[in-house]
Amino acid sequence: MRVGMNPQKYENKIVLKSSHRIIIVVFIPNDNDYYKNIFEVFKLCLTSVQNTINDFAKITIVNNGCHESITRYINKEHFNDRIDCVIHHSVNIGKMDALIGAARGSREPLITLTDVDILFESGWQKAVEKLFHKIPQTGSVSPISVRTCLHYGTSSTLKDILLRKILFKWTPLPNNFYSHNRFLASFGQSVDLNDQVKWPVIEVNKTKALLGSSHQVMTVRRSILFSTVPEAPSLTLVGNNSEENYIDNPVNRAGFYRLSTAKNFAHHMGNQTEKWMYDIQKKNIETEVDYKSKFILKGKSKKINNVVFNLRNRIYIKLFKIFYKSEEYKKNK
Repeated sequence: MRVGMNPQKYENKIVLKSSHRIIIVVFIPNDNDYYKNIFEVFKLCLTSVQNTINDFAKITIVNNGCHESITRYINKEHFNDRIDCVIHHSVNIGKMDALIGAARGSREPLITLTDVDILFESGWQKAVEKLFHKIPQTGSVSPISVRTCLHYGTSSTLKDILLRKILFKWTPLPNNFYSHNRFLASFGQSVDLNDQVKWPVIEVNKTKALLGSSHQVMTVRRSILFSTVPEAPSLTLVGNNSEENYIDNPVNRAGFYRLSTAKNFAHHMGNQTEKWMYDIQKKNIETEVDYKSKFILKGKSKKINNVVFNLRNRIYIKLFKIFYKSEEYKKNK
């Protein structure tokens, strides 16, 4: 039996006050071996996000089957002026399913998907949002500057470079030398030996960015989650091309650009904490966030037959290699 009318039916529509959502998926099943120090890494990640975003950005934490002490910490930290959403899974449902599920339930036009071991620097939000504002066809932006992903999920960008819609130039970026080497070393890869190594820089509307990005952290258009991201669940714990299928390729298939910031604004920490991480955290705390989010997303998503897309993808990559892979760049490899 119901008496009276639900008063919410008389209320006006909800006014969305945030324009950017950061989603952090946490899977820490125990505190042994590989996961021994991940809790400290997670806390650095979470506090670095909170200290570097403005009032138009909110945080979602997804507990993807963590052990009890982590769950207690998340419950204690959540529901403040920054973290306004927490999702709990009693078991690990897989990284991509946890991430995409939370993202599709968000309402903000920009959504940052991040691993739990990313350390953010002050200014990252402004730098990322600037590219969406200044380069209309931007589909995703990573605040980690990389120079070796130029052929990975970027054929839509390569096409516009070949058509001269985008300026492209191999350019030294010595300011990224140490941060990029730190990124490479965190995965056990060989580091650069020359700070004059050249980077794949694009320029649109006098705004510079890097061609391509990694997928440990990236900000994407919400609309892509409902257009080119597969509808079926991944049902994959981690890896096995799940990031490629659910994050990387969808941006490219929608006809958008997959970019990273020309200056590095985030770091991959791995599963161990180091002094430099706390130094960056201290700087974040001391830096006031005075950036106001003011943007309207432009650019349109495109739909294309898979066979045609795959064919074009191979053609654009081959043509780009012919016209832009200079001898100087070969020396960088």
